[in-house]
Amino acid sequence: MSEGIKVKFTKMHGIGNSYVFVNLFEESLLERRVSSLAQRVADVHMGIGSDGLILIGPSDRADFCMRIFNADGSEGKNCGNGLRCLAKYVYERKLTDKKRFTVETLGGIVSVDVHPDEGRTVFSVTVDMGAPHLRKQEVPMVGDPDSYTIDERVNIDGQPYWLTVVSMGNPHAVLFVPDVDAVPVSTIGPLIERAPLFPERINVEFVQVKNRKEIDCRVWERGSGVTQACGTGACAAVVAGVLNGHLDRHVPVTVHLMGGDLEIVWAADSRVYMKGPAHTIADGKFDV
Repeated sequence: MSEGIKVKFTKMHGIGNSYVFVNLFEESLLERRVSSLAQRVADVHMGIGSDGLILIGPSDRADFCMRIFNADGSEGKNCGNGLRCLAKYVYERKLTDKKRFTVETLGGIVSVDVHPDEGRTVFSVTVDMGAPHLRKQEVPMVGDPDSYTIDERVNIDGQPYWLTVVSMGNPHAVLFVPDVDAVPVSTIGPLIERAPLFPERINVEFVQVKNRKEIDCRVWERGSGVTQACGTGACAAVVAGVLNGHLDRHVPVTVHLMGGDLEIVWAADSRVYMKGPAHTIADGKFDV
């Protein structure tokens, strides 16, 4: 691709977790430039401003493929808020007429259900996030590969933290706290994210249990820092809440994040279902 060519994009958000989307059915990007491009578009001062870049493309294994690049240029495995936005995008723009379809991610194939109005506008999406993975080798995490980390004390940078670790196609460390607003997320988050225990780094969720159907959650995302919301993180928080006896299995839980609310249920079929909104912010072009 020559210099100066402009690529069309759509900026979308799921409860404040925003991404720049590029439709690879219409546009093309050089692989070697994608990581640096993600950093550029994410820059709030010199770029478009987002939590990262998401590419929508064809798949040999599913109806669509989603690739996620964080604000630091690293490639992520899954993104719940991004999946809802992708579902809205492909349905509203008539890339599919299916109301239920599948999306390939690095974390596996997931199915989504769009909930459109009579005019084809999608206001909410339900995502089957699959079954959570708990073994350390599945996270991955250093230690006995077949063991779990549930409310386990670990020492990081000389301080003790009680972690519950869950993979939702990407890794999450969940901490239960008495008051999420009092937690220095931007200080503790990066310490846990980059701890030697997690060879591929990890997302971090700080969770305050309000009652058995409601939690507050703050997020430090691997590669992006503090974000308004994280769909996979909300799922991991509910799974961790059930594992620690704070929440009930099979009962929908409202997760309050800084950008808005998600409804999460760890269902009887062992899969986690997430329902929430998706919004389009703007369409435009950027110079690659």
